[in-house]
Amino acid sequence: MSEALGMADVVSSHCEDVDVLIAGAGISGIGSAYHLRTQCPGKSFVILEAQDGFGGTWRTHTYPGVRSDSDLYTFGYRFKPWVGPPIATAQAIRDYLDEVIAENDLDGAIRYRTRITRCSWDSAERKWTVETTGPDGAPGTTYRCNFLWMCQGYYDHDNPYLPDWPGKEDFRGQLIHAQKWHDGVDYRGKRVVVIGSGATAATVIPAMADEAAHVTMLQRSPTYFFCYPNVSDLADRLRLIGVDEATIHRCVRLDYLHNLKTLDRRSMEEPDAVFDEFKQMIRLYAGEDFEFAPHFTPSYRPWQQRVAFIPDGDLFVKIREGKVSAVTDQIERFTADGILLKSGEELKADLVVAATGFNLSVMGGIEFAVDGAAVDWSRTPTYRGMMFAGVPNLLWVFGYFRAAWTLRVDLLGDFVSRLLHYMDKVGKRQVTIVPPTDGANDELLPWIEDDNFNPGYLMRDLDKLPKRLGDRPEWRHTQNYWREAEEIPAIALDGPEFSYR
Repeated sequence: MSEALGMADVVSSHCEDVDVLIAGAGISGIGSAYHLRTQCPGKSFVILEAQDGFGGTWRTHTYPGVRSDSDLYTFGYRFKPWVGPPIATAQAIRDYLDEVIAENDLDGAIRYRTRITRCSWDSAERKWTVETTGPDGAPGTTYRCNFLWMCQGYYDHDNPYLPDWPGKEDFRGQLIHAQKWHDGVDYRGKRVVVIGSGATAATVIPAMADEAAHVTMLQRSPTYFFCYPNVSDLADRLRLIGVDEATIHRCVRLDYLHNLKTLDRRSMEEPDAVFDEFKQMIRLYAGEDFEFAPHFTPSYRPWQQRVAFIPDGDLFVKIREGKVSAVTDQIERFTADGILLKSGEELKADLVVAATGFNLSVMGGIEFAVDGAAVDWSRTPTYRGMMFAGVPNLLWVFGYFRAAWTLRVDLLGDFVSRLLHYMDKVGKRQVTIVPPTDGANDELLPWIEDDNFNPGYLMRDLDKLPKRLGDRPEWRHTQNYWREAEEIPAIALDGPEFSYR
């Protein structure tokens, strides 16, 4: 008898029951936890985080100059005023998140060094069982929850995308992916080649330029850059006249959202005019005689891939000073002394930094099952890019490509809180998304069209993402914050898409 009780005690000590489990303590998970705590104070919850600290991207990315590529008035939360420069350093963002955690007593809910390996839904119990491992890879605590809130992001933090270039083993210098940066990388006085021209390259290049011998940006194709001073004149003016920070944050946030909406629309309707304006802003930093062809003339329209924001035009200042140059070509192979290009030119290098992006990771690469059947996300229709047909009590925070990711954290935080209250009101513990009855012949289509948004990291693994259902706008992620800001709060929770039990 005592032996049986002892075994039961052991089992229970390794299992924890909560109402809601949040996966990830990055900017999405922390924001979601805030909404749960403030809007559903009676719900118990935990946040599981694989790293040994909070911050997600802003913790794992440590390359020189790492910073946001969205303004913090929209990338920050609506409930927490931002008081620094619009484009912020990783440290400033972590400090901001630290304040949110402290002000809302979230730290005690976070379980660090806890990696989720498998999530299993049981319809009989109407619960998820979440299996984990600890930092040593050994089995960790098992969690049981009624609702699973996936906030772990959409890329693999541990394994960035690094092409298998021929001759890498022949290179006598150092080759490192920006995502794998560490303190042992020394670029002082070195000839540096940065492969890539997106947000990471545009960040790391000016940060290294003053101390490196020279930095070359090697790109396959040009990127759009948007340069502007890293200040908000509106915020500064409102502070000068004595407006409180909460009101400043709300006003400046609305101003940025208006400008982003206008830019998004104009990028589709008048892309050439938008590019001309980009050029005018770049020339303020690069000089009036700056030549855009061939290295700064993209072949696609603005916002068909993400526009790289350049605070204070720092990349172009370094180009003007002769510390940075651009080369548009393809890699033939690495050599002992650098990189041989398909044009026949060889770039000499002591250090090569690959800013080549990341690999998509759908639901964190976690194994999912519903009533014993494995979930194949690549064959699963998505409801508004947040819930999924046949997968009960689960929501995924997937943000915006052409606006700040975190805007959707606040929208979905409201939605989940409203959904949980509704389920309590009607006495139901399970909600399952159901495809429309007249949609049997609808084709399962890719998550997003390539003429809408088509960066390499998305196109490489697009087939792994959940699917749109035909041309139905509610059965896709529209990538339109301004539309969703009206539609998501208006979702009828008793609508035909929602099946409760």
